[in-house]
Amino acid sequence: MDMDGKTLPADLAGALDDRSREIFRALVESYMESGDPLGSRSLSRMLPMSLSPASIRNVMSDLEDLGLIYSPHVSAGRLPTQKGLRFFVDAFMQVGDLQPEMRESIERQVHSEDQSRPVDTLLTEASQMLSGMTRGAGLVIASKQDSVVRHIEFIRLDQSRALVVLVGGNDQVENRIMELPEGVTAGQLVEAANFLNAHLAGRTLSEVRSELERITDEVRNELDALSHDLVQRGLAAWAGSQGGAGAARLIVRGRANLLEGVSEVEELDRLRMLFDELERKESLVELMTLAEEGSGVRIFIGSENKLFSLSGSSVIVAPWRDDANRVVGAVGIIGPTRLNYARIVPMVDYTAQLVSKLVRK
Repeated sequence: MDMDGKTLPADLAGALDDRSREIFRALVESYMESGDPLGSRSLSRMLPMSLSPASIRNVMSDLEDLGLIYSPHVSAGRLPTQKGLRFFVDAFMQVGDLQPEMRESIERQVHSEDQSRPVDTLLTEASQMLSGMTRGAGLVIASKQDSVVRHIEFIRLDQSRALVVLVGGNDQVENRIMELPEGVTAGQLVEAANFLNAHLAGRTLSEVRSELERITDEVRNELDALSHDLVQRGLAAWAGSQGGAGAARLIVRGRANLLEGVSEVEELDRLRMLFDELERKESLVELMTLAEEGSGVRIFIGSENKLFSLSGSSVIVAPWRDDANRVVGAVGIIGPTRLNYARIVPMVDYTAQLVSKLVRK
């Protein structure tokens, strides 16, 4: 598994002796479990070695000087900083392979044995599954794809409008309303549809446009002016089936999980900012960029990720690919910085591999 992130300088690890490392590890693991600050007395009961609370306080003071932990309130215990969490992920976290029963559970929840359902259903199931298994918000993004259209047909609705019926390569049917040029006849509608079907079979929109540009003289000779106009309008309708707000889709499930146990006003404000950030359409492009920049799972903690930096959330994301091995989407988890990274990373990684495999079928 290739896991990419923002690695801290190696000399930071050298600044900690075995005792400091054990105390730091115990503090971070406790934070990931409960989210609460941990004091020296509680730490002394958790450590494998015998240390007095006073000795632990001295070590915690050193860790604080290094910027790895901080005290949220006067006389409170300590919490890891964002820098400390990144250090823990890079220097301490052990990521293993998923157990066979966990793989089977993931496959069962995304119904991997059923190859007949639409891709959108698969993606929704993957998002729901990740949410349920991690108690975070599961997300799946599908990028704009220049899809193949197998057949196009014009059905006249009235004097000025026609229904454009588009049949995709995966047998999905989409309908679009198209304005008709004045004076167009039923025969010209058929002629334009026949011309498009003869030239678009098995091609994407960009490929058809390139082909029509290449044979411009042939198009003019074969079609009259109105039929040529219909061809251009048909291509525009095809483009409309892929563009706009639907150019990329973000499926988020389990937002309610993020509200569990949250009562402080500051935390609720953070979540409101996160939900607002998820609604921004430009977030989709940025999220895809995050996934494409690494070949495997990527972890972004707090402000390391500019996309959700306002809410201070962590993101674990991995790309999924089409049959040409192009990155066409991403799966992941968004949640608080105390996510159980070691447990979630292999889930996200395997889900991305599974989605890639199922989409290719």
